[in-house]
Amino acid sequence: MRPTLLVSDVHLSPVRPEMAELFLRFLEREARGAATLYILGDLFDMWIGDDDPLPLNTAVMDALGRLSAAGTAVYVMCGNRDFLFGGGFLRRTGARLLPDPTSLEMDGVPTLLMHGDTLCTDDIAYQRARRRYRRPWVLRGFLALPRPARVAIGRHFRRKSERTKRATAPRIMDVSAAAVEAALRAHGYPRLIHGHTHRPACHLHVVDGHRCERWVLGDWYERGSYLRSDASGLTRVALA
Repeated sequence: MRPTLLVSDVHLSPVRPEMAELFLRFLEREARGAATLYILGDLFDMWIGDDDPLPLNTAVMDALGRLSAAGTAVYVMCGNRDFLFGGGFLRRTGARLLPDPTSLEMDGVPTLLMHGDTLCTDDIAYQRARRRYRRPWVLRGFLALPRPARVAIGRHFRRKSERTKRATAPRIMDVSAAAVEAALRAHGYPRLIHGHTHRPACHLHVVDGHRCERWVLGDWYERGSYLRSDASGLTRVALA
């Protein structure tokens, strides 16, 4: 049986060409042997629309398209940096958009997949902004702007996000235990896999007497990694 691979928070950007090359190699090598690849949000550091002609965007979309054509099913979940994927991206990559959250069975284990930002409920300012920016009329208005304007707005919010991150206590930007327990309870006490926090680990939660694993995916800022699922369970794999 071919394995299932999961990644998150790759944060592809022209300012980190070495990580972009690592991810492209991952798609051509490790991912080619997988039955399914799940990308759980923040594949790109910034996505202003499917019409952005950056060479990096084109290279990654074409690589995902080749992977899909070779027989690996590719699923992409929107993150907080790339929630504007549209039909053009999906057609070019052959990927399918994955709702957040998604419940499924992975190698016989009930599993809940999330990006993870909705679990960070102690960050009240972020959750308020998230609801505001995801409104359909806001998204339509943004995508209707000329591309240079969207680039400028995207860069403004990236700088603002970095300033906010430096000024906010790390515990506030991590998941809330109450939010995690509520999600596990609502979905029948599954195993949970998510990204967003950039704190790779495996946690054990006991919810209403049920023991639930929570696997956090790592980011790709300094090195790449992915989770591999097969009949023996989950394994975290680091890439050089």
